Amino acid sequence: MKDLNQIVKVEKAIAQKYGEDAIANPKHYWNEEKEREYIEQLKELSQIEKRNDKDQKIEVDGIFISKKLLTKDTNRTCPICSVYSFDLKDDLYMNRFECCQKCYVQWVEGREERWKTGWRPNKK
Repeated sequence: MKDLNQIVKVEKAIAQKYGEDAIANPKHYWNEEKEREYIEQLKELSQIEKRNDKDQKIEVDGIFISKKLLTKDTNRTCPICSVYSFDLKDDLYMNRFECCQKCYVQWVEGREERWKTGWRPNKK
């Protein structure tokens, strides 16, 4: 019985400090009309998202491609050896050292400080 009395005391204190709405059951304010409005809002939001997705596709040679893929500015050519790479490992080296993995092993590995200061091999 003490637990229930304690709960009542806490609820009364919360109601005094924050108002009756703070202790009310959320279902108390929900009804059929609000449920219909909520479902309509969800439908409208879904339609807006679908329209935005369609707007983001661009037709290239009869194929729809995401606009995000076309506007991505990535350089996959190593500035040191001028080799174009599809290797995902090269992305790490291109982002961190501005060279491909092969050039990293040949020119940078063990000499990171010199590389960071701007040293680059001759273009021969």
